[in-house]
Amino acid sequence: MKFQQNFSQQQQQKQMQKLAMTQQLQQSLQVLQYNSEQLVDYIENKALENPLIEVIPPSITPDYGRGSNSWQGENNFINQIPETNISLFEYLINQVHLNYRDTYLRKLVLFLVEYIDVNGYLKLSLEEAQAKTGADTIQMLDALTLIQQLDPAGVGARNLQECLMLQTERDNNAPNLAYIVLEEGFDDLVNRQWEKIAKKFGVQLSDIQKVFDYIQTLSPAPGSGFNHQTELYVVPDLRVKVIDDEIKVSSNRKGQPEIKLQEGYFERMKQQADQATLDYLKEKQQEFDWLKRTMLQRGDTILKVGTAIIERQTGFFLEASRPIQALTMKEIAEQLEIHESTVSRSVNGKYLETDFGIFELKTFFTNKIASSNNGADQSADSVKQQLKKVIEEENKNRPYSDQKLADLLKADGAQISRRTVTKYREALGIPTSSKRKRYDD
Repeated sequence: MKFQQNFSQQQQQKQMQKLAMTQQLQQSLQVLQYNSEQLVDYIENKALENPLIEVIPPSITPDYGRGSNSWQGENNFINQIPETNISLFEYLINQVHLNYRDTYLRKLVLFLVEYIDVNGYLKLSLEEAQAKTGADTIQMLDALTLIQQLDPAGVGARNLQECLMLQTERDNNAPNLAYIVLEEGFDDLVNRQWEKIAKKFGVQLSDIQKVFDYIQTLSPAPGSGFNHQTELYVVPDLRVKVIDDEIKVSSNRKGQPEIKLQEGYFERMKQQADQATLDYLKEKQQEFDWLKRTMLQRGDTILKVGTAIIERQTGFFLEASRPIQALTMKEIAEQLEIHESTVSRSVNGKYLETDFGIFELKTFFTNKIASSNNGADQSADSVKQQLKKVIEEENKNRPYSDQKLADLLKADGAQISRRTVTKYREALGIPTSSKRKRYDD
């Protein structure tokens, strides 16, 4: 058996377009993705590595509160000092030392305080406490009672039922039935077996409804107000002003740090004239030039993307109801002829300031919901608002099921399934129909 092999060589010329992801390009994309706080940290780190870079702080220190609707153009250093929040543990310890004499019982109280979690619940059983301390049952119960008399009301509870009972017990405005219903009918109340409770206590369903409404005002986690620190400030990248129904967009350059070349240092170093120094200076000057261009490009890209978004969402800025139209990042990318990932980097963690609040740019993107009557497609946000309105206007004695809500929305032009209704309802924090039912007179 013979094998025959033929070899031939040919030369071909191909033209290919390929984007090389250089290190500088990767860094440029990273800078675009940074929010204002991350950008400041990045620039300060670069300045530590490069003696030619001088960082100039923002000429205006904005006093933006996250979720606030106002902006102060002046430095307000008092308001920018965060409050020092005492922890729940410290708060309880201070009360114990202030209110109780130094006795063995107080030592047991201090011991139990160490086992109270951040929500205010005691996470150690009294049996376990007895085993650890050698105290008897009565002593541990007395210590627990003293803790449960401290503020906030409900602290020291061992479960949700006891937590609500402790709060009700100390509230002079609580409905007369509230404590006894919590004590003897808690499970039935949670499971909305209200007819059973009403029959047991010989009252009307409307009385149980009042108890339920009152319990909704109590805190299931009395210690949750402690130990929580949130981000206090946001520096918007864009500003939007509406003047005579004309929307004007500007970049908040003053809210960002600037960089400039340390020319005096640069000239002094050049005079040393050895080649190693000159090469070093050249490298650091190129790095400065690149960082300067990248920061300008970042601001221009955010402004360009933000302007395109605002042009598509004019109703949000001009109408009192603040409607958000269906819009995707892909649409903005195609309009601006840039990559969708660039749009994503330009909106995540970037904010715009208006006269009625501060909003993250990515909140203006929402999926489309097809219309069932050949009308214009709606955004998921607008359908959620429709859903919320329908539920608000329903007969609370006979609330709509999710299927009925889907049918009503379909009749109103939104092609939406029962499953989607359920998802939107849960996103809005609206309970099921059985839990929305009321028994008012």
